Amino acid sequence: MKLKSLVTYVGSFILALGLLPGCGEEAVPPPPPDNPVPSASSLSPSQIVFGGGDFTLTVNGSGFVSGSIVRWNGADRPTTFVSSSSQIEATISAADIATTGLPQVTVFNPTPGGGASEAVTFTIIAFSRFAYVTNNGDDTVSSYTVDATTGQLRHNGYVAAGNQPISVTADPFGRFAYVANQLSDNVSAYTIDPATGALTSVGAAVAAGTGPSSVTVDPTGRFAYVANVNSNDVSAYTIDQTTGALTSVGAPVATGIAPFAVTADRSGRFAYVANFISNDVSAYTIDQTTGALTPAGTVAAGTFPRSVTVDPTGRFAYVASQTSNNVSAYTIDPTTGALTSGGAAVVAGTLPLSMTVDLSGRFAYVANLNSNDVSAFSIDQTTGALSSVGAAVAAGTRPLSVTVDSSGQFAYVANLDSDDVSVYTIDSSTGALTSAGSTVAAGDGPVSITTTGVIE
Repeated sequence: MKLKSLVTYVGSFILALGLLPGCGEEAVPPPPPDNPVPSASSLSPSQIVFGGGDFTLTVNGSGFVSGSIVRWNGADRPTTFVSSSSQIEATISAADIATTGLPQVTVFNPTPGGGASEAVTFTIIAFSRFAYVTNNGDDTVSSYTVDATTGQLRHNGYVAAGNQPISVTADPFGRFAYVANQLSDNVSAYTIDPATGALTSVGAAVAAGTGPSSVTVDPTGRFAYVANVNSNDVSAYTIDQTTGALTSVGAPVATGIAPFAVTADRSGRFAYVANFISNDVSAYTIDQTTGALTPAGTVAAGTFPRSVTVDPTGRFAYVASQTSNNVSAYTIDPTTGALTSGGAAVVAGTLPLSMTVDLSGRFAYVANLNSNDVSAFSIDQTTGALSSVGAAVAAGTRPLSVTVDSSGQFAYVANLDSDDVSVYTIDSSTGALTSAGSTVAAGDGPVSITTTGVIE
């Protein structure tokens, strides 16, 4: 074979090899793995007062990726991947919170794979323009107007309640108020005048169990729950969104022995009851359609637990126990609602009967009946652990109930034997309380206090 022919032959052979699959080509990288479907479990903050400015919303969950997008009522919002598959942040504008409401927050992951998470409800609440106090001795509810600058209360009249009203709450949007009447075994419902805060009865009180001792409204404003201390159960109701009237969901659900307090978490998925005699806390899941409760287990508390509250992020729960004079902290399972002890209980004053957490979730307050004072605590944002802010602050005689307004600037305490309400300003850095001046008169035997825009 001549040289030229040989070169032609070899060249053709090489060319032919180059046309074979996998020969002479660069390797094609495998396709990227599919993005997971994200899961959103909680929000921080989970509620805010309407009419504020832009803020950063933190979404906790799993399956987040660098391209994840937070959606507010289905609309994309500027989103930042925090560096973990379990947390992202979004910028929520002032226009998004211009009015009260219940926007739905979801997370969307792009293709390949991906998809949308389940929705988590955010609550845009009313400003604390009004306060209400139940007076156990004269069967009335006192109304007050809240000064937005000083926090001072101006008495605005009163209305009749049932026999021995022991607990009062308002819906998150400042439309309706509810009172548990312990000796008449029922719940009174009222509409709130948006201009004056005056209460008007919705109609005849609705039957509860025996000895209703605590009433709460869920963060969506659709359901109400009442703990019945003598029948050892919880009554559930739906709330008519136009009139505020209550309708029983069905038969009451069993609790521990002597349930004295009930609360719902800020996601509206779980409810908790402090059982006074069995020294434990019952947990429940809330049916998002009907409001019905399903038991989710119990956990031990201190001796004679009297008050239970949940922080605004929905990650931690706290229980004040009156005879062991302490506060127990728990972490909340975001899937089941089950409680896990956060460690040794923290010392409070003598006979702590009421506890609340401020809207920021940074501070907690306890009213101590027999030491006539209020204990303040800071909350560890990672663990939920409580640390005393300092010495307890003096209250009136036998303080029985404490609440913080929705601005987080003021705290209020109902004093049973001095028949008045103590007013405090809150240090925004430390949580320390400072008396705002003279007390405000209540009726005979004030036992419970709340303000509009607060979930307790």
